[in-house]
Amino acid sequence: MGFTTSILYGSVRSNRKGIRAVKFLEKQLVGRGHKVHILDPLEIPLPFLDKMYKEFPEGEAPANMQKIADTLNDSDGYIIVTGEYNHSIPPALKNMLDHFQKEYFFKPSGIACYSAGQYGGMRAAVHVRAIMPELGSITIPVILGLPKISKIIDENGNAIDEYYIKATSRFLSELEWYQEALKVQRGKGLPY
Repeated sequence: MGFTTSILYGSVRSNRKGIRAVKFLEKQLVGRGHKVHILDPLEIPLPFLDKMYKEFPEGEAPANMQKIADTLNDSDGYIIVTGEYNHSIPPALKNMLDHFQKEYFFKPSGIACYSAGQYGGMRAAVHVRAIMPELGSITIPVILGLPKISKIIDENGNAIDEYYIKATSRFLSELEWYQEALKVQRGKGLPY
């Protein structure tokens, strides 16, 4: 079954390293037959949250907000790629996530976290795990941790350490299982 998967990335720093993880995941997804969208607040900026997408009359949301909403609606699931900023997620990622809600409903999210250090952003992943279900997206059990990002994935998104290809395959297999199961269930209608 072919899936459409959006990668939501949150760093807007000038020398950001997590874009390596985004490129790596995009390659892995495409290799598995996914249609992939990348939602990057550096490329598609949003204002600080004032009004959520759902609060705008139809057709009146700002262009970037509409583009993201259309992409989220087109997706069967998401991968949230987060760095760790002071034990939490980047503010641009939180801002992007918070602009939307029903667009995430009953679709799975996988969490991929990274850092320059040995913990791989796991403390931030815990925050994403609390946020996504509140927005209506089920998070899959496996978290893909990418420690020492510059040493395991190069600037073009190629794995330097082969272990991460195997770990990512397991992560994506689990995401696909949830994408298929929830797509079938959404086709039967919502539970309320």
